Amino acid sequence: MKTNSLEPTGIHHLTAITAKASLNHAFYTRILGMRLVKKTVNQDDVSAYHLFYADGKGTPGTDLTFFDWPAAPERRGTDSIVRTGLRVPGEDSIHWWGSRFREQGVSASEPETRDGRWCLDFEDPEGQRLCLVADPDSGVGHPWENSPVPPEHQILGLGPVTISIRDFAPTDLILTNLLNMRRVREWPASGSRAEMHVYAMGGDGPSAELQVLVEPAADPARQGAGGVHHVAFRVPTFDQYEAWNRRLHDYRIPSSGPVDRFYFRSLYFRDRSGILFELATDEPGFSVDEPEESLGENLALPPFLESRRKEIEANLKPLS
Repeated sequence: MKTNSLEPTGIHHLTAITAKASLNHAFYTRILGMRLVKKTVNQDDVSAYHLFYADGKGTPGTDLTFFDWPAAPERRGTDSIVRTGLRVPGEDSIHWWGSRFREQGVSASEPETRDGRWCLDFEDPEGQRLCLVADPDSGVGHPWENSPVPPEHQILGLGPVTISIRDFAPTDLILTNLLNMRRVREWPASGSRAEMHVYAMGGDGPSAELQVLVEPAADPARQGAGGVHHVAFRVPTFDQYEAWNRRLHDYRIPSSGPVDRFYFRSLYFRDRSGILFELATDEPGFSVDEPEESLGENLALPPFLESRRKEIEANLKPLS
């Protein structure tokens, strides 16, 4: 029943958790130089911001998003999403960012090569684990003209994303048999006996990779601030989105069913490890209710929440 023509084309977005929205906003816009392209609320909990940081145009595959929840810090462990890759143009950018992080007091490792690419691991102020990854083949992207980071070093988008699991076989089955991802290589994770398995979807390169770290002896994570809520994979068209909904049903995978997030349409489901996956459409995008030149400047609400604007605004704190 495997249909190779139906596969995600890459990473669409990743959603993490912050307990300090103002600090989060300052770090991702002023230190990392990403653009706040959508300032909205969690549609299932309108007391919380949902902040979307991306490239200058809010392109699918560049969104790093945050729920603003007053949560305790994450307890790190397995059966969770453990590191988020952010692509930059090349090795020169990796070293430029190393200098910037030292100047700004950002917790970061030294640049290194890993899986054949230059990388730089670092953390945000709440311990969110991130990694800059050199991706010289991805082009210049869509720089944000108001970024404090020069265009030649700006973040291009997401990828790869790393998950940690204890039990390899069930996740491998979901990724290869259901999602039609390709297991393209394995390598031993540094400093441990764990193995890393790399899965590709759609095209080549880190923007379309999921890395799976197998840690059978590790304790499970507890989700919280500084941790990740879910990762979403790209679905180019609404027709393919409907086909994915049928596929999940045919495979008897419990899912959310179709969810219209206004800026994209979503399907949510978990693998046996408990990690939450989402399939999200590229369309219609963030410009559906705001001009591209003023994305993220005001609180944006989908039409079904517009009648509650005064109530919602009254419960949100300013970001700066």
